[in-house]
Amino acid sequence: MEIRPYEPGDEAGLWDCKRAFELGLGAGTGGDEKEAKYAGKLDESYRTEWFEWVECCVDSDPRCVTVAVAEGDDGAEDDETDEVVGYVFVLPESHRFIWDSAVLNEIFVAPDHRGTGIADDLMAAAVELARDQDLPLDRLVLDVDQENDQAQAFYERHGFDHWGELVARDL
Repeated sequence: MEIRPYEPGDEAGLWDCKRAFELGLGAGTGGDEKEAKYAGKLDESYRTEWFEWVECCVDSDPRCVTVAVAEGDDGAEDDETDEVVGYVFVLPESHRFIWDSAVLNEIFVAPDHRGTGIADDLMAAAVELARDQDLPLDRLVLDVDQENDQAQAFYERHGFDHWGELVARDL
């Protein structure tokens, strides 16, 4: 397993992970209506705009999007069979005033690779990047659905504690 900054050749695998991340949010916490909203937004326009944002963030710091890549088992020297199986997305330092902290925007590991330590490695990369940022408050923040017990346990294991609550409304 290789943990490294995203490269343009990772686009298809990163999109597969992003899509699974979004669909998991919708399906796992909030019922059919939330699931339909999340699934409905994942069209080609969203994909294009999301990758434009990825490129903008990666241009600021290549480590903003870090991927976990499983090496193919074909024995070849090329990376044709390598597969992106997870990623972490930390907003660049230029976004530090959103929460006066570093922001862990997304972390995801494909279900077949959970429980292998990949999420721990991705979190370590996120914390390292956050520590390198010049922040008003030396904190790494994220939002997590209160119904997602597995994610909450993971974050608590990595030293996160509750620091307010995010609320939202439809526009």
